[in-house]
Amino acid sequence: MKEIYFRLRWAWLTAIFYLLVPLPLSAGAPTDQTRATADKVLSILTNPELKSEPKKKERRDQLRQAIYPRFDFADMAKRSLGSHWQRRTPEEQQQFQKLFTELLERSYVDAIESYNGEKIVYGREKEDKNRAEVPTKVVTKKGEEFSINYNLHLVSGEWKVYDIVIENVSLVNNYRSQFNRILANSSFGELVKKLQEKTPEIKGAKT
Repeated sequence: MKEIYFRLRWAWLTAIFYLLVPLPLSAGAPTDQTRATADKVLSILTNPELKSEPKKKERRDQLRQAIYPRFDFADMAKRSLGSHWQRRTPEEQQQFQKLFTELLERSYVDAIESYNGEKIVYGREKEDKNRAEVPTKVVTKKGEEFSINYNLHLVSGEWKVYDIVIENVSLVNNYRSQFNRILANSSFGELVKKLQEKTPEIKGAKT
């Protein structure tokens, strides 16, 4: 999963700073709702009471609480498991969703501290009924560009990200391909075991 880890790192980095930098004035509802999230994130980052090292865990916990509602992790987990999702019991679905969400968290913890002056360039937002796409590009100091598009859908009046397309590669589809390969040669229990093996790394990153 090294390749997807690298791509996910960029995805989280851009996702977070998509919430932080000024947004286009012509943007529609998806950006408007994201702006509200940005206000929460900025208030946490600029809070002097949360800047000290002893407050690091509390600061990161608050950032997760502010940003995570913008992502539909439950739907992303379901899409990533594809046809195998319906074959699982409710308990197995819940277990997979939890582990998958933790997997996506891996790059998040260090993302804000990893920011190194990358520039974010926004394309024109596309909206069609209950779905929307927000295209962006990350431009590094060396002039390298990475295209990252956010696919969102409307859930109870909120726009939530259900997939991230990095350099024309769908994050969800990429995971689905990996999970399909594992399940073609082993059991669902083995897939769960592989995800659980990542848990210590993830939990360690949260401290």
